[in-house]
Amino acid sequence: MITIKPVTETIDALIKVPGSKSYTNRALITAALAGGASTITNALFSDDTKYMAASLNVLGISVEGQQDANKFIVHGKGGTIPAKQANLFVGNAGTAMRFLTAMLTLGNGVYEVDGVPRMRQRPIQDLLDGLRQLGADVVSKNNDSCPPVIVRGKGLQGGLTVVKGDLSSQYFSALLMTSPYAKEDVIIEVKGNLVSKRYVDMTMALMHAFGVQVENHDYKRFIVKSGQRYQATNYEVEGDASAASYFFAAAAITGGKVRVVGMGSNSLQGDIHFVAVLKDMGCQVTVGSNWIEVQGGELRGVDIDMGDMPDVVQTLAAVSVFAQGKTRVRNVKNMRIKETDRIAAVVNELRRMGITAVEYEDGFEIAPSPPQAAEIETYDDHRMAMSFALIGLRSDGIAIKNPECVAKTFPDYFQRLEALRGGKNTI
Repeated sequence: MITIKPVTETIDALIKVPGSKSYTNRALITAALAGGASTITNALFSDDTKYMAASLNVLGISVEGQQDANKFIVHGKGGTIPAKQANLFVGNAGTAMRFLTAMLTLGNGVYEVDGVPRMRQRPIQDLLDGLRQLGADVVSKNNDSCPPVIVRGKGLQGGLTVVKGDLSSQYFSALLMTSPYAKEDVIIEVKGNLVSKRYVDMTMALMHAFGVQVENHDYKRFIVKSGQRYQATNYEVEGDASAASYFFAAAAITGGKVRVVGMGSNSLQGDIHFVAVLKDMGCQVTVGSNWIEVQGGELRGVDIDMGDMPDVVQTLAAVSVFAQGKTRVRNVKNMRIKETDRIAAVVNELRRMGITAVEYEDGFEIAPSPPQAAEIETYDDHRMAMSFALIGLRSDGIAIKNPECVAKTFPDYFQRLEALRGGKNTI
């Protein structure tokens, strides 16, 4: 457990956050499917990306990790998977589970992908159904629509698949990244509305960087022409907008100023738009080509649809505690199938601090009040730990249980937060 101490000096810091987890894991998959060696620089080294790299190595696709240099070198096999059998363990890395499940359909053998107990509660049936429509042999081992997953690889035929859009954009990213190696063109139709569209934008942009084109018909239909192949390349990962959100929120909560470098106006990451929410709440926001700056101000509550950036909802909850007026978050029902039920977890932990919070099926409402000292449960969810720690920058007695869970995406988060709290200018 770690206790967060309130700030003693006004925050005024320049920060370079780690590379994007989303881009790093996508780049590892596309590089593995490319022919030849690709170098991924400014890569994130965390539990999630290490599970991905380790799984690729088990499959016979060599991945060299140079953590000191934040670099992966991936020796792609041109769309083939050398291993004929493998048991892969991905912890609680949802991207690794979904992306690998799709990729393994290209192999010629039997593969099992499993994770921690929470992963065995996270649904994956819609992805399995989508892959089956393309000719894959994939099943939930326990017939409960959740991992572990068994893939009997025999190549992917292709054709038309229809997938519900309301649960996870990662299903679509998994299908898209695998589709170039199908025997026929792949047409992916979205049933309903697609959540978290920006993550699909990221996937398509990364595929383009590796030489593959996707036709996007207004997020209702995606077409990937057969016969395209990823080309080995050198790919630089931009900073992680989700990680940056905590430092932007720290500025908002304390009335300080934070500039994050390594991302800017051209970023496709959906979570970069969290700064627009902070602006609506009363902060000053300035955006450059390769940096974003937030200056805290008098905060006010908001009523907002966060469907395109669910990973920063917990960060918003922490900021909302110090706003004037209620905050209502909507359209984030898919948060319930993340590392924990994040809607319930947010409400439970706010109530633990004496703050009035109401849970809805698709979100929550917060009525701000001064937080009471509390030991915060993290539910082994890195985002619960990182977001609720921010409340301690302004309120005494906030302690975070199991702080080690941040290793999933941001291993040195608490060291960085302490440097920020202590008045360090460059972090």
